[in-house]
Amino acid sequence: MVRTLAGQIKEYKADSVKTPIYMILEVLMETMIPLMMASIVDDGVETGNLTHIYKMGVFMIFAAAIGLFAGIMGGKYGARASAGFAKNLRNAMYENIQTFSFSNIDKFSTAGLVTRMTTDVTNVQNAYQMLLRMCMRAPASLVCALIMAFWINARIAGIYLAAVIFLGGILFLIARRAMKYFDQVFRKYDDLNASVQENITGIRVVKSFVREDYETDRFKKASGNVYKMFINAESIVAWNAPIMQFTVYGCILGISFLGAKMIVADSLTTGELMSLLTYCMNILMSLMMLSMVFVMITLSLASAERIYEVLEEKPDLVNPKDPDYEVKDGSISFEHVSFAYNRQNEEPVLKNVNIEIHAGETIGIIGGTGSAKTSLVNLVSRLYDVTEGCVKVGGKDVRSYDMETLRNEVSVVLQKNVLFGGTILENLRWGDKNATEEECRRVCKLACADEFIRKMPEKYNTYIEQGGSNVSGGQKQRLCIARALLKKPKILILDDSTSAVDTATDVRIRKAFAEEIPNTTKLIIAQRISSIQNADRIIVMDNGSIHGFGTHEELMETDQIYRDVYEAQISGSGDFDEKEGDDSCQVR
Repeated sequence: MVRTLAGQIKEYKADSVKTPIYMILEVLMETMIPLMMASIVDDGVETGNLTHIYKMGVFMIFAAAIGLFAGIMGGKYGARASAGFAKNLRNAMYENIQTFSFSNIDKFSTAGLVTRMTTDVTNVQNAYQMLLRMCMRAPASLVCALIMAFWINARIAGIYLAAVIFLGGILFLIARRAMKYFDQVFRKYDDLNASVQENITGIRVVKSFVREDYETDRFKKASGNVYKMFINAESIVAWNAPIMQFTVYGCILGISFLGAKMIVADSLTTGELMSLLTYCMNILMSLMMLSMVFVMITLSLASAERIYEVLEEKPDLVNPKDPDYEVKDGSISFEHVSFAYNRQNEEPVLKNVNIEIHAGETIGIIGGTGSAKTSLVNLVSRLYDVTEGCVKVGGKDVRSYDMETLRNEVSVVLQKNVLFGGTILENLRWGDKNATEEECRRVCKLACADEFIRKMPEKYNTYIEQGGSNVSGGQKQRLCIARALLKKPKILILDDSTSAVDTATDVRIRKAFAEEIPNTTKLIIAQRISSIQNADRIIVMDNGSIHGFGTHEELMETDQIYRDVYEAQISGSGDFDEKEGDDSCQVR
């Protein structure tokens, strides 16, 4: 773990080396000052030598100035090294997350990843800065002060040594017991962030069902769990301060008592006693600093392990050694395909699927909730790998392609569409970053989006709020369809992506597809049979298996599930349709 995290220091290695050097220089200057004070008292004040007092005074000012400069520079380089380290950690985590397959992402919750990239990285950043500064300064100060104390008087310095051993043991026990609570507290942070994220994302649903009180109670529970964990950890760490104070005052009393007796016996000078008391404070303050470092490191170790998990996570899906970089056409073949999200102990969601789809065909997919319609199409662009069998695109196993090449040839429009903060044009150009405005208008006409865009104040330069909160569900779906079309894919997958538009608009979109992209293979998942009954063929899915596959007419004769659904929908009231005369989808 240490090697992996340390690898992210990179260009901040020089700053990481300069910081402890300046810290040690500061300590050396601080160590010299008590000796100069003792010399002023013993060789200046008691002998009445003003020249010596002035001389030592100048040296003390000079040493203090050097110590001040070293402290400032150590703080500067330490801050730069720790902030840069944190930046590199976040970048490395983010870059690795981009390589994750869906199965990798399933292992980490969204809230958990956010916590790791924010709170956890901040904890490691603070710990690293303390390691560079305090963890170098405190031990150096401790060692130097002990050496000087033993040099002045070994008998009194034994009190320091006993205090160091006593406090070292106490700090180890405190850190060990607090560690288990700090490890748990960040998992509670994940739950807290998940509660906030879910509430904000679904705030309209929360308000429409008047569930504010329930969500508030839920948040309070998650926040309370974090509070309890911190109380447990801090109640252990809190012992650090009183034990430290007890030791400090015990050392001062012991040194004062023993030192006074030695002065009376002429075995110790007044100046030496002053120096010993100063070194006593240096030693004990160093221990106090080390205790703070221990607490911070204890806190950050749990965070470091969580960051390490993300950095070391290897994507389940990787390119083959010699990948294919060309997809011949949009033909799709499922050969004895079975698939489970968890291969170890989960029942397959797809079972022995065998389908042959020709390039340019329009294929409808229908089935009940949980029948694995989305799981089926996710295998086409290799968002997951099959458990058994193989999926072929363009006559080749999808596992033989370069993944970026394959996914560039497959456009997917989800039911739960995502738009990003930016203008309409910027969102559309996710499909093709080099697309002209005219090309963007054309695909918007195909997706029946041009009409409502032209009614907006800034038209195609209208700003879309994060998540597309300032457009309706149907408008969002049409923009996402247009974005997918801009890729000019060989395969277009519509995963119930016209559920928020009326039937008439749905018909016009499908008509535009048939006329404008006849060579693109289209897989259309739908709940309404009216959306797919004119498809070349229709797949009927039931509990992860293919229950029927054929044209609308064939399925009406041979497939009971399809016939029952059709009759149930035909007998219903249908959708509210627009007038047939609307020509908003005509491509001009």
